[in-house]
Amino acid sequence: MGAVNINTFHEKKYTLKDIDALPDGQRAELIDGQIYYMEPPGLAHQRIVSYLHSKIYSYIERNAGSCEVLPAPFAVFLNDEDDTIYLEPDISVVCDRGKLDEKGCHGAPDWVIEVVSASSRPRDYIRKMVKYNMAGVREYWIVDPEKEITTVYQFDKETMEQYAFGNEVPVGIYEHFSIKVEHVYRI
Repeated sequence: MGAVNINTFHEKKYTLKDIDALPDGQRAELIDGQIYYMEPPGLAHQRIVSYLHSKIYSYIERNAGSCEVLPAPFAVFLNDEDDTIYLEPDISVVCDRGKLDEKGCHGAPDWVIEVVSASSRPRDYIRKMVKYNMAGVREYWIVDPEKEITTVYQFDKETMEQYAFGNEVPVGIYEHFSIKVEHVYRI
């Protein structure tokens, strides 16, 4: 038997055109030309996202801030020159409103929060973390309800810290602002 040419086994590279062609209601992210289909989030996930969004929104409003907080589904195009990356972070905070239009955010948000689910774990902890860092996101939070830990990367300061649920987590892009991250239970 002859040698196998590994170059014949190319994985298809997808682009934004493929994301745009998805059926209505089908959500997916695109990282380096690979499509990752997104399952609908569970109740606990949505409660945490809603809680964090409300805390951030209230802080910005109270302080007459110029940043905007946007929950998923909201498109983030980290690099308009690269049509192989399309993300929908759970929460994006964008301080340069010139990056925003009806399609989404063009360029790096200042702060991104992802709430981990079983299906998104490798993407959130590895692939997205690298992409956000390389694109210029200043702060990236990974909220992990299963591990009850919030991991905070402050890329502009080259730091990473972890906080157990129930503790105040300082927000790096704002002085004097912290959020107690925890499970949110409602009857």
